[in-house]
Amino acid sequence: MADPAMLLKPARGRDPGQALGDGLLFSRQPRGSGNTCGMKARIGIIGTGWVGTSVAFSTLQAGHAGELWLYDQRTAVAEGEAMDLADGAAFYPHCRVQAVPLEKMREADIVVLAAGRNGRPEESRLALLRDNARIAAGLGRALAGFGGIVIVVTNPVDVLTRVVQAASGLPVERVIGTGTLLDTARLRERLAGRLGVAPQSVHAQVVGEHGDSSVPLWAGARVGGVALRDWPGWQAGEEAALAQAVRRAAYEVIQRKGATNHAIGLVTARLIGCIVNDERQLLPVSCVQDNGVALSLPARVGASGAHPVTAPAMDRAEREALVASSELLDRAFRSLSE
Repeated sequence: MADPAMLLKPARGRDPGQALGDGLLFSRQPRGSGNTCGMKARIGIIGTGWVGTSVAFSTLQAGHAGELWLYDQRTAVAEGEAMDLADGAAFYPHCRVQAVPLEKMREADIVVLAAGRNGRPEESRLALLRDNARIAAGLGRALAGFGGIVIVVTNPVDVLTRVVQAASGLPVERVIGTGTLLDTARLRERLAGRLGVAPQSVHAQVVGEHGDSSVPLWAGARVGGVALRDWPGWQAGEEAALAQAVRRAAYEVIQRKGATNHAIGLVTARLIGCIVNDERQLLPVSCVQDNGVALSLPARVGASGAHPVTAPAMDRAEREALVASSELLDRAFRSLSE
């Protein structure tokens, strides 16, 4: 069994002070004569369903890709999506979009895994596990020895991040799940609405599982430099209901339209930007932690991947909830071998 106590210790062998920009994993080629500001990456997306196409659209709009490659088992669908996106080239920064064979993905700088089935109404992310783990493991094996970074989007994202890392054998910092980056965005949006401020002024995060055991960190939440619990009119009694609203957000969307896709597309494009531009932002993304479990804790994200930093401030209840989330995810992963 994984040791939950390892979650709250400094990351082993991953020095938070280490310069991450030395030797980028990918070579960004300048576009245009002598213009080094136009360097972009080769981005591959595996799976062109709701989520994969939203990731593609958001990535194009953000201008992170010089080449965008799409693959799906349904070859005609991937080709059709590539053609459709390419037709809009006049309205986004220069990028070549095309459908490619799976083996071509090994030449990409970043590969996004969005293959798998979507959740059904009221179905938990962990209930998706067996169906999507088989797909993720096969893709992980196909990416063994890959020289770039893998971003896992398919749910249940934490367990599948661990599955892909184990199957591929890639270094843990180069297999990144989107994790609670979306949960964090949902929390900030709802807090901003409650407080009457912009989401950008809310500094709060969710850690643990991207799912029903996610842990909002109220103790460290701040609004414009003020502790949330010191904000005029804020009541700690509101926290449980708001946390549940964040956890229920995907269920509410799926119940109405069948899938969530736009917000996760934006989240993934933002994560791609942090890697391509070596931004070294601290983001709550899912990585295999030192206790062997993949879950979200703050990591510094840049060109060499995601490097966990010191665990954030938590009160006792939050620490206990994080340990429980870790244990849940560990059991889910181990259930695959039963």
